[in-house]
Order: sequence, then structure tokens, then C-alpha cells
Amino acid sequence: MKAIMVVGTTSHAGKSLLTTALCRVLSRRGWRIAPFKGQNMALNSYVTATGGEIGHAQAVQAWAAGIAPRVEMNPILLKPQGDMTSQVILKGRVAGRVNAADYYEQFFEPGWQAIEESLQRLGEEFDLIICEGAGSPVEVNLKHRDLTNMRVARHLNAPTVLIVDIERGGAFAQVIGTLELLEPEERELVCGIVINKFRGQLSLLQPGIDWLQERTGIPVIGVIPWLEQVFPAEDSMSLFDRKTSSSASEITIAVIRFPRISNFTDFDPLESEPSVTVRYVSLKESLGYPDAVILPGSKTTIADLVAMQRTGMAEAIQNYVSAGGTILGVCGGFQMMGKLLADPEGLEGQEGRYKGLGLLPLKTVITGQKVARQRLVTSNFPQIGLPVAGYEIHQGRSHLVDSEAEGGTPTYKPMFDDSNLGVVDTTQSIWGTYLHGIFDNGPWRRAWLNRLRQQRGLKSLPTGISNYREQREAMLDSLADSIGKHLNLDPILQRLDKDK
Repeated sequence: MKAIMVVGTTSHAGKSLLTTALCRVLSRRGWRIAPFKGQNMALNSYVTATGGEIGHAQAVQAWAAGIAPRVEMNPILLKPQGDMTSQVILKGRVAGRVNAADYYEQFFEPGWQAIEESLQRLGEEFDLIICEGAGSPVEVNLKHRDLTNMRVARHLNAPTVLIVDIERGGAFAQVIGTLELLEPEERELVCGIVINKFRGQLSLLQPGIDWLQERTGIPVIGVIPWLEQVFPAEDSMSLFDRKTSSSASEITIAVIRFPRISNFTDFDPLESEPSVTVRYVSLKESLGYPDAVILPGSKTTIADLVAMQRTGMAEAIQNYVSAGGTILGVCGGFQMMGKLLADPEGLEGQEGRYKGLGLLPLKTVITGQKVARQRLVTSNFPQIGLPVAGYEIHQGRSHLVDSEAEGGTPTYKPMFDDSNLGVVDTTQSIWGTYLHGIFDNGPWRRAWLNRLRQQRGLKSLPTGISNYREQREAMLDSLADSIGKHLNLDPILQRLDKDK
């Protein structure tokens, strides 16, 4: 089984970025590549064709490798729920909810077994596995139970790349400190150092590179410049780095940044629209007067709803809608828009019944059985007959209240040919759906945006465009081109041949 391991000196050093680039660079060279991350902690997730749930970053890496995402690429996914607890996804399925203190006692052994089994399956089908670590590989208080970093590298005897973010400062100290804290047999696996997010003149950095190589005996195999393009990130901290304005912007869309916002990658296609500004708004900020408001997914829907009510954001949204504003709720955001949310088993933390925003005649009950599946449906609105692909990930069951479901002329209609996936009011101002990835569908996205443009008296955009996956492919190609030309992979590939 051949593998390359990518670890970082810190979180956000660029591990996901480099792993993704390597998947595309090496697949172009004819390798059959599979990405892998043993354990991921993230609220951005993706549903595979078999209905398994994995980290969204591993799905992107699979697409970079030119293959379909599968559960073996991320056998353990932890989804934080607050109060030091996480939902544990093991081999694509919910395995339970556990607090941090008990996690390793309950899941270390089954987790490592899942990792070994997943690596075995991937090794039987692919030429090379590109493994991504998590955080730092030398957290001394956690290292003995680390399922993600050097335990995997040692299991695979994988040549390892250490990446450091020079933008943060102290890069040389981070590299030296990380290498010093590795066990001798782990340090022996490190075959290359990559310096990431470099701004400036390379000649001025060269003396530092020369010193680092002489000090460690490990070659610096790449200096990656600062890249301006947006790349899907694993956690919501990256939202602070998102651009919020564009000189060509004609439409502004506000996405409410819940404390436990999930699957915010749903809105990357909107950010790819030159005429659209996507503004992430925290609960303590002013909502302003955007052209539309989006309530995104949430890992703790009720807690985030209560937080909105406590901060006054709920009232601001209700006033915005009353004044004729357009709102769209996705998954947890859809549930919040209803009249009532009930959690009879306390699955999100505390059992009870909670008043929603009252924007939709909807009642939701949080249930233990999670729905996770890919979907292909046909739209009724904003344009009839458009094919729309996406996926569901939710633990709630929602239904219209009796007065809406049975009485007279309905004021809300199904968005799709499957009425369970979402509704829209007759003015097409209030939208709610369980479908993640809805904006990936280019024609539907443009048709929805054109409703906003008409309200502003703007000319409609053409709807005969490709889906976002084609833009994503171009982005992945650009990423591989931008990073690949700054990497010398010979020391890594030579080590693979040596260990053959």
C-alpha cells in the first residue's frame, strides 16, 4: 500500500489545500489516487452515493482525484454540538453522541479498526493514498490517542510532508519545534517541508530556507505563494476571511452566521457569481437591507434559534420579511422558519418544545434517525421543470400544519416534485428546503437570483449555464497549476520507490 502523509505545524497551515492539490497533480500524472483523513472534526459534511456522511473537504479531494467520494476516505467524522459533545459518524453512519472526556474510551479502538479497514479497501483499489493529518501531530497531551496523524503515517510507512503557514509568523520555530517533538521513527518519515502563504520576494526568504535545510537535513520542497482564490474550508473560522464586497456586485445576500453553522459550502456557488456579494452576518451584527437573507444549516438548530431570539436577530429577520424581504432557509434554517420545533428526546441537548420564527406553517420534530441521501428532483419554482441535484442531512421531520395542508387555497406550494423537500409562498418571497447543494445547480441558481434582480429593476442573467461542478473543476485545475509549479515532489516520489 503506497501512501503520502501531509501534516501541519498548526491548524489552518494548509493541509487540506496541499492534499487537494496533490490529488489533482498526481492524478494528472496517471496515478489512481484516493484521499484519506482518518478522523475529521467539521460541520461541513457531504453525503456519498451510498448515503454515508463524510467531511466535505474529503469530497472535494475525491473530485480533485477524479473519483466519487466514499465513506472509506473519512471513516470518522466528529460534528461538534456544543457543551463539549459531538455526534460521532463512524464509517458514514451515526454511532452516537459523546462528550470529549469519554470519546477515546468509547471510540478509540473501534475508530482505529475503522481506519485500518478503510485504508485496506482503498489500498486494494488505488495506486496511491494521499493522507491528511489534523491540527498538529505533536500535541503532547493528545498524542497517545491521536488517530489522525503519525499513527496513520507509521501504519503506512508513508513519506510525510510537513507544511507550515508563514503568514502567522514564527514559521521556522514551528518547523523545528514540531520535528523536535516527533519520535525518532516519526521524524524519519518526514521527507519534505512546504512553506505556505508566502508573500514577498523569494530571494529574501532563501537564507532562511538554506538554514532550515542545513539544520534539519530535510529539503524544503515547496514555497507556496499567497493564493487569493476562495477554497472550501473545513470550519466556520474561515468565514472571517471571506471577502464581502465586489465592485461588480449588484445583489447582496446576507447569510446568518449561526454559532454552529454547518454546510456553509452550500453558498460557494453564490460567491462565484460576479454580480453577487455574500455577506456573513453574526447574530450581534446589524442585518441591514440585503436583497435576500439565507438561514443556513445548523448542527444545533434549537440552540441557534434560541441564540437568534436572545440577540434580537430573530426579530430583525421577522421585521425584514414583514417589510417584503426575501428569505430562504436551508435544512436547520428551514426548520427554524416554522411555528414549532420539538425535541422530545433531548437529542440536541435539552428536551422541549420551542417556538420558531413563524415564517412558515411548519412543525418539526427532532428524531433519532438521521436522513442522509442524495437526491435528484424537478423544480416547481422559481422555474418549472429544472432538474435539481443535492443531498439531505437532517434529523428532523417537518410537516405543514393542518390549516395549511387541508384548508382552501394554499398559500404555500412545494418547491419540487417531492413536496417533503421544501415549500415556497405564492409571492416567492419565503423559501424553505431540506436540499443541500441547491445553488450548485446553475440554471436554478440563476432563476432564483433573477427574482431578486427583477425586484431591483435589473436585467435578468442568462439561465442556460453549467452547474457549479464545472466551475469547481476549473478551480481545482487552477489550484493544481498554482501550487504544482512551486513543488518539487522528487524527494517524496523517490522515497515511495525506495520503499516499494
